[in-house]
Amino acid sequence: MRNSTKLGHPVEEIRFLYRRSRLLILVWILDCEKLPSQSPIVALTCWQTAIAIESIIRRISYTGMAMGVDAILQRYGEGERSFQKSNLREVDLQNAHLYGINFNQADLRQSRLGKSDFRRASFREADLSEAILWGADLSEADLYRANLREADLSGARLTYANLDRAILSKTSLCGANLVGARLFRSNLFEADLRPTSDQLTNLSQAILSDTDLCYAHLNGAVLYQAKLDGARLCRARLNRLMQQGFAPTDLSAASLRGADLSYADLSGAILHHADLRDADMTGTILTDADLKGATLPDGSIYR
Repeated sequence: MRNSTKLGHPVEEIRFLYRRSRLLILVWILDCEKLPSQSPIVALTCWQTAIAIESIIRRISYTGMAMGVDAILQRYGEGERSFQKSNLREVDLQNAHLYGINFNQADLRQSRLGKSDFRRASFREADLSEAILWGADLSEADLYRANLREADLSGARLTYANLDRAILSKTSLCGANLVGARLFRSNLFEADLRPTSDQLTNLSQAILSDTDLCYAHLNGAVLYQAKLDGARLCRARLNRLMQQGFAPTDLSAASLRGADLSYADLSGAILHHADLRDADMTGTILTDADLKGATLPDGSIYR
């Protein structure tokens, strides 16, 4: 029999006592023939009170003290999905399968979540700063306004994820798959999106409109058909990593209308049919860049 008293956490101990009291009340109800006529009513009232207190305890545990890994996995296994506003700082949930879980506004600072399954999970306004999420599957996850400052998302899968208005400054996204992801008005200041030794960073068809990519490392990234209208790429690095043998940064058919490309390094980049109308290209480095069919800032077509 599993030892359910291995708790340690004060809230878990209180919860255990109430579960045991509910069991005793149930036995009392079943044995009501030996009790006065009003006893079943009293017992039922106690039962309902215990359930109400259990609900209060859950709310306290979510918003107050830190929750343990075992408690999270147990509740998830029992069908719970909402862990909104939970205190999960420094939690270790590596290799966990938590499809569709709700961590909205949760404190996940410095947590270890690598290689975990968070497909269709919700992290809206969650604090994931300095969290380790390398290799995690966040496909179709909702990370609206999430704080991922200095987090490690290397090799993570973020296909069609919602990262609108997310903070990704100084975040590592090396080798991440962001195909179809939304990053509208996100902050990727000094973010690292360079490829790894065996995987390119893929931002094909990603929505990066009005996103801050100043000083970001985008060397060798794939941005095919990406939407970068109004994005800030000042001093961003999009040049080819020739010395490492990687393919050039691919901005083919990307929309860069009104984007700030001032002093950005696009050496060797592919800009086939890219839309650069009204873009600020002051000091932009285009050495060996391929602009075939691109629409230039003045509206002319590059031949």
